[in-house]
Amino acid sequence: MVSNNLYKALSDENRRKMLDILLDGDKTVGEIAAHFEMSKPGISQHLAVLKNADLVYSQKKGQYVYYSLNTTVFQEMMKWIMRFQIKEGKT
Repeated sequence: MVSNNLYKALSDENRRKMLDILLDGDKTVGEIAAHFEMSKPGISQHLAVLKNADLVYSQKKGQYVYYSLNTTVFQEMMKWIMRFQIKEGKT
């Protein structure tokens, strides 16, 4: 089942752009912030929402925290969406 946290996380354009940025690989808050006119604390708040929805992982390496995509959640979401397409095809 798709969680409400997932919908909340995907409802914001900035968070969707962050997910697009992470498609290229792991990034720090600073690297993500370079794509926005937003403070690093603002970026961190958005990343916390994405993390709460299990859309991203975070891993501390030295003094930096790197964020990466959790593709498992996207796969689960697509399975859920595909159920509707399959049911529609049966009617």
